[in-house]
Amino acid sequence: MTTLPAVVDVREVGPRDGLQAEAPVPVDDRVRLIDAVVAAGVTHIEAVSFVSPKAVPAMAGAAQVMAQVARPEGVRFVALVPNVRGAEMAMASEVDELTVTISASPAYNEKNVRMSIEESLEAIAGICGVAGGAPVDGVVSCAFGSPYEGEIPVAEVVGLGERVLEAGAASVTYADTTGMGTPRRVVELVTAAGTDIGFHFHDTRGTALVNAFAAMEAGVARFDASVGGLGGSPFAAGAAGNLATEDFVAMLDDLGVETSIDLEAYLAASAIAAQVVGHPVPARVATAGPRTRLAG
Repeated sequence: MTTLPAVVDVREVGPRDGLQAEAPVPVDDRVRLIDAVVAAGVTHIEAVSFVSPKAVPAMAGAAQVMAQVARPEGVRFVALVPNVRGAEMAMASEVDELTVTISASPAYNEKNVRMSIEESLEAIAGICGVAGGAPVDGVVSCAFGSPYEGEIPVAEVVGLGERVLEAGAASVTYADTTGMGTPRRVVELVTAAGTDIGFHFHDTRGTALVNAFAAMEAGVARFDASVGGLGGSPFAAGAAGNLATEDFVAMLDDLGVETSIDLEAYLAASAIAAQVVGHPVPARVATAGPRTRLAG
C-alpha cells in the first residue's frame, strides 16, 4: 500500500455546515453538540457562521454559541464569514481561525454569496486584513464541477486557489460541493496543486470516503468532515451531506492513521446530532457501529 500520512487533521464542520442545512437548532443544543464532539477528541472545529440570520436562519446566534461553548486548551475554533463585517464579529467572539468561501463556478458564486469571483477575491483580501493574525482558510467550492457550467478545468480551479493565497489566505481547501469528484480527479487536482491543501468532500454520489482515501494516498493530510454526515447545499440540486466524521475516523483507525478522536465517544456525539436535528443521520458507522463492537 502507498504510504499514508501518519496524522490527519480532521476539521469538524457539522455544527456549521451540517446544521446549516437543517431546520434551526436552538443555541443550547448547538452548544451541547459542539461540547460533545470536543469531548470526543476533536481539536479543530468549524463551530459557527457569522452571516445574516435572514439569509441563513440556522446560523443565527453565533456569538451566543461562542460565548457558551467550552474552550479547552489545544482546540481551534473556526467561524465561516462572508465579508469584513462577519470577520469583525467573529474576531470579537474570539474565534481562532476564519474560513471564507469562493466558487470556481461563477454562477454558483453569484447564487451562494451574491458576488462575482473578482468581488469575492476582494472580500477575502478585506477579511484577511481584519483577521488580526488569525489564519484564514479559503474554501474553493465546486472544485470538481458546477451544477450550472458543468466541468471546470483543473488549471482554473487551482489557479483560483493560488489567487486566494495571493489575497492573503493562509491555506486553501478544495470543496467537492456537488459530489462530482472521483479518485482520478482528486489525484489530478493534487498533482496540479501540491499536497499542502485541504479537501471538503460531499457524498452525493457515494464517493466521499474513497475520494478522501485517494487524497491521502496522494499525500494530503487535511480534511473536513461532518458529524453524522450532515450537510448539503441549497444551490446544488441533489447535493447530499458531507463526508461523515465517524465513517472517516473508523477507516483511519483501521489504517493506523492518528486523528486524536475517540470513535466510541464520538458516536455518543453523533447520537446527540440525531437528537437535535430530529431524524437519523446518514453516517453508516452511526447506524452499524464500529467493526470491533460485538453484538449482544
